[in-house]
Amino acid sequence: MTGSPPPANWFVREDETDDENFYASPRFVTHIDQATIYALTDYYREFLADSDAIIDLMSSWVSHYPAELAAELVTGLGMNEDELAHNPQLTDWRVQNLNREPVLPYATNTYQRATIAVSIQYLTQPLTVMSEVRRVLQPGGKICIAMSHRLFPTKAISAFVKLPPEDRVRLVMFYLTEAGFSDIEFTDQSPDGFDPLWLVSGVA
Repeated sequence: MTGSPPPANWFVREDETDDENFYASPRFVTHIDQATIYALTDYYREFLADSDAIIDLMSSWVSHYPAELAAELVTGLGMNEDELAHNPQLTDWRVQNLNREPVLPYATNTYQRATIAVSIQYLTQPLTVMSEVRRVLQPGGKICIAMSHRLFPTKAISAFVKLPPEDRVRLVMFYLTEAGFSDIEFTDQSPDGFDPLWLVSGVA
């Protein structure tokens, strides 16, 4: 990617029907290899602290946070009520389709950390959502966006279906830049022989 805005057709999907229909039934499965999950959890051990208020966007029945994490506020926002209700690491949760309602229902400067795990490819209004994430993070708060190579091809935006991995990473870094994040970094935590794990982080 260059510094120019990405073309609008990058954000269209093969299936533009209501997302609520696609996510109506819970999927109690994981979307990356167990070794990759371990790598993500290890990263979260450094990224998250018990003193943090955390928001897990595009969440499900598992957040991949360390089992020993004891944060008092862990908000989950996702698409399926049953999945969110089964997530033991969430202290509160809400069902919301960010493609329909990209504005977050939380106060400014509420959280210290935000996470999105292997779901960024489904956002059709990512710049608005990232701006909202920056709003609800306290100054100096951080976001981590974890990516891999698996996706539901009919619901992922065109860019994530067609672009090579390095350009997908650059696109996500562009999201954060445009939303006003600083100190944007890319880390490759991929375990050998398993699903890749690409991490993009930034500071509000």
